[in-house]
Amino acid sequence: MNAVGFALRHTAAMSPAAAGGEMDSLHILPLGVLPLRNPNLAKHKLIKNSHLEGVLEVFSDRESGSGQVAISHLPEHFGIQNPLADPDMRMLRDLAYLPSYDVYSLRRNLRALGIAVNDHNALKLSEEMNRALAGYMARFTLPLLRAIYGDGGQEFSRFEDLVALFRDPDVKKALTKLKIMADKLGVALDQIPRFIEDYGDIFLSLSYYQHCLDRIEPLLEEFQRGVEELKTSYQMRSKPQVVAEANRMQKMFASLLQFVKRMFEDFEARSQALWRNISAEKFQHVKDVIENAHGTVGGVLCGLTVKMNAWTNKFPHPKAGGPSAKESFLLSDIRPGMADLVALARGQGSVAGFT
Repeated sequence: MNAVGFALRHTAAMSPAAAGGEMDSLHILPLGVLPLRNPNLAKHKLIKNSHLEGVLEVFSDRESGSGQVAISHLPEHFGIQNPLADPDMRMLRDLAYLPSYDVYSLRRNLRALGIAVNDHNALKLSEEMNRALAGYMARFTLPLLRAIYGDGGQEFSRFEDLVALFRDPDVKKALTKLKIMADKLGVALDQIPRFIEDYGDIFLSLSYYQHCLDRIEPLLEEFQRGVEELKTSYQMRSKPQVVAEANRMQKMFASLLQFVKRMFEDFEARSQALWRNISAEKFQHVKDVIENAHGTVGGVLCGLTVKMNAWTNKFPHPKAGGPSAKESFLLSDIRPGMADLVALARGQGSVAGFT
């Protein structure tokens, strides 16, 4: 690392930003969406590195890896004269400590920090991601439609079909359907658009987090197998302390995975209860519970994703890397930040429990 804290970390896999919208990622925040005064800063991204630190990424490609600048070294790198009073520096210091940059926890945290965004529409998932989540969304939206319309809900195959009622050229038919919904929910007809928007967004957030979990779970299984092989290798026979640390890491990751799964089970149970006797009041309660958990669920999933991406990039197949390489990477890149991730999960223990 040089005088301005410039470090290279190799990241061979394509980031979610390269595959789709950058806001689809748990660990990438494109700074152009924020009201930064320094246009040079706004060109870059804030990312979570393998230590789960928020750093500025100034470049990233397959050949060169990821060029990262620590927040504390930004003044020297970008010529910031008075970093303590600089509003951009204050903002970036606050954002660096956030556990996740996913759109749902980010919305909440930006409001709490008093940070406005240049374009509110920027804090949304891309159309590509929305399409990828369609199957997940069906679990949450079709039961709503059937609960309200009964057999009449069969004509809705997607949540978008309900939204399309507002554009239906058959005004009388559309109004009849919307009045049924208003009566069932116990709200005024003019409140239905807001309800539909809120309902779609809150369950899209669950679909997104479930999608992230499904993507990371196979990587966690590979990681656990890799660490198990490390522990049983000949080289580890004389290193009981390393084996003990490997056991501790395995238990941490297994517990974090189970924690997230229990959170989803809790959300599923609340959703099922909501659909059995739906009302706007009951939905608001479920919405509050889920929104309050966004920071924890997003943070834990972000941490797991970053750690597993780092391990997979370093050891892309079972034969890659020997025991010494895996021991070194486990201690130098996987272990840092794990205690904070466990503490984040324990802070939500009253909802789902954490061991």
